Amino acid sequence: MQFTSTDIEQVESTWQQFVPSATLQDADPRRFRFDWRSVEAGSMSLVRYELAAQVHSRAEPEDQLLVCRVDAADARIWSGRQSLDAGQPWLTDGARVEAKWDQVARVRALIFDRVAARDAVRQITGDDRLELRATGLTPHTREDGARWERMFSYIDGSFGAEGTDPLIAAELGRHALMLTMSVFPTTFSESLDRPVQRMAAPTSVRRALSYIEENAHLPITVDDVAAAAFMSTRGLQYAFRRALDITPTEALRRARLEGAHRDLRHGKGASLTAVARRWGFSNVSRFATMYRETYGINPILSSR
Repeated sequence: MQFTSTDIEQVESTWQQFVPSATLQDADPRRFRFDWRSVEAGSMSLVRYELAAQVHSRAEPEDQLLVCRVDAADARIWSGRQSLDAGQPWLTDGARVEAKWDQVARVRALIFDRVAARDAVRQITGDDRLELRATGLTPHTREDGARWERMFSYIDGSFGAEGTDPLIAAELGRHALMLTMSVFPTTFSESLDRPVQRMAAPTSVRRALSYIEENAHLPITVDDVAAAAFMSTRGLQYAFRRALDITPTEALRRARLEGAHRDLRHGKGASLTAVARRWGFSNVSRFATMYRETYGINPILSSR
């Protein structure tokens, strides 16, 4: 799809076809001009547009992974209280990201269906338990950000005006997903750094991990986890260290942090303190530090 428009409502409704949460706020209709190009390739969409206007935009995807670069001389980009580098692309799988500019912005974005992306990385890693998440908003390095931009240009140029063969489109989509997942902090990029043993943990460890995932919201202890895996606590600690290079306590803490992250994102809780305590974090300051280190943003309770 490709068009030019000066109609703010048309532009916003078009953008929302790809990212339902996207909004264009405070747009100046007196100098609004929008040049749009988009391509859909299976579970991935590519969007490129130029927008001349004073604009405040916002996106908070729910069932998608959104990767975006706002190229504008006066752009300001942020998520919660965290300012983002306007010279770099950013990735969100739920965190609200906002941008403002007053002149002209060139925006490039890839949108991936979250479930399809998860299934793809499970197939590639061989880990059918891998939950795909962004663990940070910005690329690992500035060079990684440049790699993503080169990839976007290549993908964009590969889709012809008359469409692309489905097989080629599928390969382009896979290439885009894999590079995106590698250059940004994600559970997929973390899995690439794992030792081989972690991908083939013994049955006892897998049983313990399943028990943790199913019961992290309950007041279980490491002793309970060991009992569920039919092992002694000492034996479980050894097995975890050998297979995963972490302790059962760390695994339980990570699962509870993920639970708190979900509740905050969906506004489930009276306050940040209440959510932290529900998931076993009595020290809210320490919880905030762990959350920031894991997800790249400060913990904020969504108003939804």
